[in-house]
Amino acid sequence: MKPNDAVSNLPNIPTPNSQATVDAAQQEQQPGLDFIRQVITDDVAAGRTATVVTRFPPEPNGYLHIGHVKAICLNFGVAEEFGGYCNLRFDDTNPDAEEQEYVDGIANDVKWLGFNWKGEPCYASSYFDQLYAWAVQLIEQGDAYVDLQTPEEIKLNRGNFVEPGKNSPYRDATVQENLERFEKMKDGTFAEGQAVLRAKIDMASPNVHMRDPILYRILHSEHHQTGDKWKIYPMYDYAHPLSDAIEAVTHSLCTLEFQDHRAFYDWVIEKVHSVAVPRQYESSRLNIDYTITSKRKLRRLVEGNFVNGWDDPRMPTVVGMRRRGFTAEGLRDFCKRVGVSKTDGVVDVAMLEFCIRQSLENSAARGMAVLNPLKVTLTNLPEAMDLAHARHPNVYMGERIIPLSKEIYIDRKDFEEVPPKGFKRLVPEGEVRLRHAYVIKCDEVIKDENGEVVELKCSIDPATLGKNPEGRKVKGVIHWVSASKGIPAEVRIYDRLFSVADPEQGEDFLENLNPNSLTVLQAVIEPALAQANPEDRFQFEREGYFVADRYDHSAEKPVFNRILDLKDSFKPEKK
Repeated sequence: MKPNDAVSNLPNIPTPNSQATVDAAQQEQQPGLDFIRQVITDDVAAGRTATVVTRFPPEPNGYLHIGHVKAICLNFGVAEEFGGYCNLRFDDTNPDAEEQEYVDGIANDVKWLGFNWKGEPCYASSYFDQLYAWAVQLIEQGDAYVDLQTPEEIKLNRGNFVEPGKNSPYRDATVQENLERFEKMKDGTFAEGQAVLRAKIDMASPNVHMRDPILYRILHSEHHQTGDKWKIYPMYDYAHPLSDAIEAVTHSLCTLEFQDHRAFYDWVIEKVHSVAVPRQYESSRLNIDYTITSKRKLRRLVEGNFVNGWDDPRMPTVVGMRRRGFTAEGLRDFCKRVGVSKTDGVVDVAMLEFCIRQSLENSAARGMAVLNPLKVTLTNLPEAMDLAHARHPNVYMGERIIPLSKEIYIDRKDFEEVPPKGFKRLVPEGEVRLRHAYVIKCDEVIKDENGEVVELKCSIDPATLGKNPEGRKVKGVIHWVSASKGIPAEVRIYDRLFSVADPEQGEDFLENLNPNSLTVLQAVIEPALAQANPEDRFQFEREGYFVADRYDHSAEKPVFNRILDLKDSFKPEKK
């Protein structure tokens, strides 16, 4: 195959110098447009771009996290806004770290977030033949050579930020020698680490990424897509820009840590004489306090059993946040509010929580659950009854039946023998309203031999079902569940995984784990909640937002995860 066969049918997509375009866009940015959308707007208006093509290119070596959500929203979002399309491409160049499980999980996450890619998913591995042909072309042009130095020698001779690198003794080998050595690499003649293919650029470059970067290394590993066909695999920095070119990507959007890689991105596309010329644009990555998004560290949490897998609801992974009960709508709203910039910063996790609560306010049905039960006997309730009440106060979701029996449970925190100042719940001889039911009065407190309150004897005011009492004002309202008709349930109370805003502080981030990030309670829920389907979300009145666990919940053994409590500390800017 000739070097350009794979892209010979692609349109010519000339684009201006990426950094110059970014600078101009920032100077003349239209109101409401971030600099990336301004660049695209200008490219389309000037005829430099006919169809906007982006890509979301994860490496399938782990599950997606909240940082990837921002990248997904940006790449799929701008493509949709400008009438183009976005490819889902797996940059699968390292078979030692990649698994089909991650490929499938990433595709499911993107769909769950509400985005669709064009056609079938793409794979860098599908382009391995073309990438190899281009590597041969680079050798023939004198732009690449096979280096037989050890990995340690290559690292040592690369130099650092203050010292230039040293040329490899193999740098000036003939084209024929390099072609023969590269063929041996491909055939598996060399052992792993014995040889690499390097670009021939400038070992004295102030940009260390331009100091003869490695293009191919030897890996005698089976690939999840190509099997055992290859003994050599392209490096990410080589495969990524060329995959963009093959797919005719117009705007290659990435985060700021790739800014120094852009010079090589442009170099390799120019040297292979690609028909399509994508341009790379960098914006800030998503950093959130109380959160770690390093794949390596997330893997350490999983493999060290500090969490219960990648989908643990405390994890910032998409599967974890989904199991926690976060909504795709809330995550997309969060990414929109964070926006796009050229400056890294740390986002307040309260903003994320605010967006999730906003998405749940009118979508989560209401229900009652007692998380720490205290028995109450309604001494004068004439008979058990069923109360019908709306599933949501503002949005029509139908009704649910709430059984009221002679014995009920209230939450222990809703009763105090010696109440603190301002306490508006139940006290001896005091009154409160049962949510959706009667006003009750505490007539007697029953304790066990240790002085622990084990039961309350209360009387109802029969005239207060759906009405206010006459001649007096009752301020407190508490939730409750029938003792005989309520359903036992496991309720998992999740809190932030880390106890400090900057989990990276100190010698080891594991020292900052929150020991109280998970509390498991044996609660009692109203019967309607037990009939929930997995992933149904509710507001447990006065307690917070909860979701029926994606895997463990059933009508016979209900399991709910707390999404968030009801408190909100984030104050959005007024528009």
